[in-house]
Amino acid sequence: MQNLEKFRLPKGFRGRSPVTVQLWWLLQASLFRFSPQFLYGWRRFLLRSFGARIGKKVLIRPTARITYPWKVEIGDFSWVGDEVNLYSLGKITIGEHSVISQKSYLCAGSHRYDRIDFPIYSDSISIGKGCWLATDVFVGPGVDIGDYTLVGARSSVFKDLEGGKVYQGTPAKFVKNRIIE
Repeated sequence: MQNLEKFRLPKGFRGRSPVTVQLWWLLQASLFRFSPQFLYGWRRFLLRSFGARIGKKVLIRPTARITYPWKVEIGDFSWVGDEVNLYSLGKITIGEHSVISQKSYLCAGSHRYDRIDFPIYSDSISIGKGCWLATDVFVGPGVDIGDYTLVGARSSVFKDLEGGKVYQGTPAKFVKNRIIE
């Protein structure tokens, strides 16, 4: 059992000062979230202003949530859908031409449940190029998804996935090879 009285956030865990974190959360809740849908360039600008590495022509919907943009890298021509949550406690990298569909959740951190002080930790997530995570996919900390992988709707990914394949389910299991013309 955890004793949350003993919990301590590791020094520097967020990667920026508390003021920067709060400023980002305020701007995300207002200028980012309420920007018209077509203002993709505006949202790219806001994210880049806070240290995100965002490629050209990336489309990020206004309802997407990014915890710490300075820990996010998104390749050229990728899409991040409505209500996607990039819980970037650790680094999240999304390759070029990849799609993260609506309501998906990329979780780059968790807690050590086996310790009384319930310490938080981060572990990076890497999504390869040309991937498609369909609606409502969960990706856990430390997962690498290979290039051109398709993960079916409502799947959960807790282990690395090999590229060029289709996966489905909870936990995600191999279905077939992905044929790309």
